[in-house]
This record gives sequence, C-alpha cells and structure tokens, in this order.
Amino acid sequence: MIQRFDTGPRMSEMTIFNKVAYLSGQVPEDTSADIVGQTEQVLAAIDELLRLAVTDKTNILRAEIFLADMADFAGMNQAWEAWVPAGATPARATVQAKLAKPDWKIEIVITAVVP
Repeated sequence: MIQRFDTGPRMSEMTIFNKVAYLSGQVPEDTSADIVGQTEQVLAAIDELLRLAVTDKTNILRAEIFLADMADFAGMNQAWEAWVPAGATPARATVQAKLAKPDWKIEIVITAVVP
C-alpha cells in the first residue's frame, strides 16, 4: 500500500512504499534569508516530514541538492554539516539548477528508510 502525505492536485509532499519514504523537493518559505537560512528552513521541513513518516535523518539513504548558484555551495554545506548526523551521512549529489521560483536558492529531495 502506498501512503501519501499532504496530497494536492499536483503532488504529494511525501509518499511511502515498502518502508521507504520519498520526499518531494523541499524549498524555503522565507526567501529573504541567505543560503544558510534557506538551507536551515529546508532541513527543518525535511525533519518534520521524516517525523510524520516515523523516521529521522539517521535513516536518509540519498539526498539530492539543487542550488540556484554554485557560489552558495559553502554556505549550504555549513548548514548541512551542522544538521546531518556524524557517521550517518547519506549518499548525496549537489547540482546547479534553475529553480521554479527565482527567490529560491535551494531545493532538497530526500529518500529515507522507514524502520
């Protein structure tokens, strides 16, 4: 059975199937923040979705990070490294991409195990 969370006409914020949670791309709400602030907002949204899935960041399998500007790579990593658990870092890719809204500096997609 597939579980869907925060389902709308276009997408669900998260789906779970076979004990794997697939999060949609998470983006910041306060776009006035710098890259560190926007990354922290996105990571907090990820934490909340993982909580709803009854899992946490120690169970993340893969992270896909999209940056509007690779000049923000160091600032994003500052927030990421403060958040990600030592010894439980997931597979990760970071790419530059044109995001759907010009004020977004970052979008993160997560796949995690639901124990």
